[in-house]
This record gives sequence, C-alpha cells and structure tokens, in this order.
Amino acid sequence: MTRWLYSLAWWLAMPLVLARLWWRGRREPGYRAHWTERLGGAGPAAVQAAPARMTLWVHAVSVGETRAAEPLVEALLAAYPEARILLTHMTPTGRATGKALFGRHGERVLQSYLPYDTGFMVGRFLRRWRPRLCILMETEVWPNLIAGCARAGVPVALVNARLSERSLRRGRRMGALMGEAAGAIGLVAAQTEADATRIRSLGAPRVEVTGSIKFDVVPPQAALDKGAWLRAQCGGRPLFLCASTREGEEALVLDAWQRASGKPADALLALVPRHPQRFDEVEKLAAARGLRVARRSALEGGGIGGIGAAEVLLGDSMGEMFAYYAACDCAFIGGSLMPLGGQNLIEACALGKPVLLGEHTFNFADASEEAVRAGAAVRVADADALAAAALGLLADGAARAAMGAHALAFAGRHRGATLRTLELLRRLIG
Repeated sequence: MTRWLYSLAWWLAMPLVLARLWWRGRREPGYRAHWTERLGGAGPAAVQAAPARMTLWVHAVSVGETRAAEPLVEALLAAYPEARILLTHMTPTGRATGKALFGRHGERVLQSYLPYDTGFMVGRFLRRWRPRLCILMETEVWPNLIAGCARAGVPVALVNARLSERSLRRGRRMGALMGEAAGAIGLVAAQTEADATRIRSLGAPRVEVTGSIKFDVVPPQAALDKGAWLRAQCGGRPLFLCASTREGEEALVLDAWQRASGKPADALLALVPRHPQRFDEVEKLAAARGLRVARRSALEGGGIGGIGAAEVLLGDSMGEMFAYYAACDCAFIGGSLMPLGGQNLIEACALGKPVLLGEHTFNFADASEEAVRAGAAVRVADADALAAAALGLLADGAARAAMGAHALAFAGRHRGATLRTLELLRRLIG
C-alpha cells in the first residue's frame, strides 16, 4: 500500500516533473535531449543495441558518481569481455562525463537516462534492456526500480555505498517504503563500517565493507598533460584552486580573497563551479568586484602566459578536474563552506595536492576526517580563514610538499576497493 501511494504521488506530480525538466532545459539544453528515455522509452542506443549480449547495468546519477564508477566499469569490461555495460544517469553533465570516460569503448558501453520511478516506466525499461545485474552507485535507492528488478529476476547491488546520518533520518521518515526497498537489495558494498551500520539499520540483508572505489581512480596521462599545459598558461604564477564550488560559495571566496592581506601580486585564484549552467553567473560575480577574469575555454590555442593579467581563472570546462588539480599549488574542495555536505577530495589527494576543507563535509565525513588526521587536509572555519590558509601554503613550499606527501600516502592506503567489489559482484552475475 505504501509503494502504491508512492507511485500515485509520482503520477500526480508527472506534469510538474516534465515541466521542470523542460524549464531546466532553458539553461542546460541537455535536459531536453533524449527525454523519452526518462519515460522508459527507447533512445537511439537502445534501438541499435544487440539484444542477445549480456547487459550489466550501472546507474551513476551525475558527474561525481560517474567518475567514481570508472574503475568498476573498466574492471567489468575486462572481466566479462562478452558483456556490454548500460550506463544510466539523471543529469546531462553525468551523461557527458560518461561519454568522455567511456566513449572509446564504442557499443560496449551504452548510455541512457534512468526512467522515472513508476512501475510502468521501469517495466518498459527492464523489458527493453533485460539486464543481468543492476548496480546502483553510492546512494541511489528507488523503490519501484528495485521492486521491478525483483519481479524480473534482476539482482540489485548498491556499491560504493554511503549513507550520512542526515540521509538515514530522511530514510527512516519514509518508513516501510524504504525498508521494503532496502530489504530487496541483494548486496550492499559500503565505503566504511559507519556507512554499513547505518545501511543495515534500514533493513538491508547483506552489507559488506569494501572501501571507496574513488581511491582507485587513476589520473589519465592526457589530464596530466593538460594540467601541465594549463600551468604553463599561468606563466608560473602561484595558483589557488577552488574546485566544485556551489552557489553562494564563490561570492564568499571572492570577497575573502580581496580582503586578504599579504597576497602576492601575481597570485591567481581559480574557480571551477560544480554546475556548468553557473559559469556565466560566476564570471559576473568576479567582474562585479573589479576582478579581471580569464575563462579556461578562451585559452585553447593560446601561447605561454595566455592568462595575462587576469586575477581570476574561471574553469568553464567539463571533465578536466584532474587537469585543474595537476595545475594548482593547493586546492579547496567546494560544497563545504556552506552546509551542502562537501565534494570528493580524493582526486586532489591522488595528485599529491594540499587540501583545504570547510566545516560542512557530512557527505564525505569519514574520508574528510581521516585526511585531516593524516595531515593531507586542513579544515577552515570560514572564507577568511580559507584565504589565509591558502596564502600561507602558497608562501611556504616546504609545507606544501609535506601536505602533498601526506595526501599521496593517504590516497595510496585506501586503494583496492574495486577488486573487492568485483569479487562480490561475480556471485550475483553468475
């Protein structure tokens, strides 16, 4: 009965859901593309796909989850050469990231949007693709999707799973609906023991601790080369990177950066907003403060020192986060100055970069706390403290080197989650 009411709510809200999808497409046209896939319909990839091939379905909602899925997708392709991967997303940026990461595999990796969580749409999707296994990344639990997989005999695994205390409270408010969904998941591969404990409390029958797959992501050589090129464009200037910033944070950072004393005259602040539809907005924020802005997209083909006299570098490109980390001297991880939960700090650590974090990292609580304890990261209370800490690191090469070494060691200690997860998945694939 609870799931029936949940489904009814979806159908009643569907006109608003579709209207919102179309509205978001005004700023980000990708939301209007392939929209029939969200109703369980076929996209071009589905029409062209060979139905007889074993399909392993991986759902990665957006950019972060898609990047995190990379080691697992590559491992599945290597372990099952007869199989294809169906990679589903909810956002255009996630889909674009998947294409950039896996496009070289051709029809071995096909992409689609996840259907909305109604029994009818999920059923259409499952009949079309007939997956051998459903792999959900991190926190994606959809009651009708899981129930539909159970009816179709498709095992469901939740991998690289994490669950914060806040999400646990939200899940408990959903009561029987979430309990039924959790109970039907055949395997949960959790990032930490704390995550595993919280997930078990929702009723998941089999929960294993495998670690975070994100530690197994290897920086591509092309990204490192791009980072070296970007560094050359900066002309050797000290570079402080603010990565994956969220709405409201850029204004705080820009104001604090302007207030900070003792700033080197050639210091360069790089802002890389989390969402591409905000690139123009962030440029206007910097320009309104009298700061000269260079956009990453305008540098292609330029010579050494192409950034010129700019004081702010706007990272308005997708899929280049490793390149930005490779180019910088130290990095702030966005989403943590405001109560937004923070973003992934592992990529910066994997490149040996000193990391600065705000107080709000509940989405990555364990990794953040361990990085701070390991000396790989420093936590700051506010934007002014952030600017001061960044300038301190820019001025102290020995401190940067020490933090960078701790960051590399921290990242290295946690590798291996992909292989542990793959071994568990083999039993479900058969």
